[in-house]
Amino acid sequence: MSSNTQTGSEGALSAVALALGANLGRVEQTFAQAVAMLRAGGLENIQLSSVYKSKAEGCHPGTPDFSNSALTGLWGDSPQALLRLSQDIEVRLGRPREHDSRASRSIDIDLLLFAQRSINEPNLQLPHPRMCRRLFVLQPLAEIAPHWRLPDSGKTVAQCLQEIV
Repeated sequence: MSSNTQTGSEGALSAVALALGANLGRVEQTFAQAVAMLRAGGLENIQLSSVYKSKAEGCHPGTPDFSNSALTGLWGDSPQALLRLSQDIEVRLGRPREHDSRASRSIDIDLLLFAQRSINEPNLQLPHPRMCRRLFVLQPLAEIAPHWRLPDSGKTVAQCLQEIV
């Protein structure tokens, strides 16, 4: 899929992008489990990027490096339903529901883009408000979705990446 526009069909699937991050445990195995759980929860046509290593940013001193990946797929429900599924998967894979955002983690799943929707709710902002300032998000996402456009700026993922490298 070359763009993140909504597709028309029964169930109206929306193209979505998510980021995966972790720095505890067997990260690549955890990512594979998260992808399988997302698929079982209804995410279709999943495309997963390579895994990238990055220094911990905004974390407690001495926090180990992170592994990061991105995925795209097609989702037939609401953004809030995808957020709930992602948060449930995080808990099932060992991340406490209440957690210190500056601490190490077994898994972090962030919603980045949901078709061309802009959402500003207390628990969900789309596009992700910090994605264009994070190399560890843009690098893997640009591998699999360089031409996807952000609804707020109209910039592509590749353009956002070029602005910070």
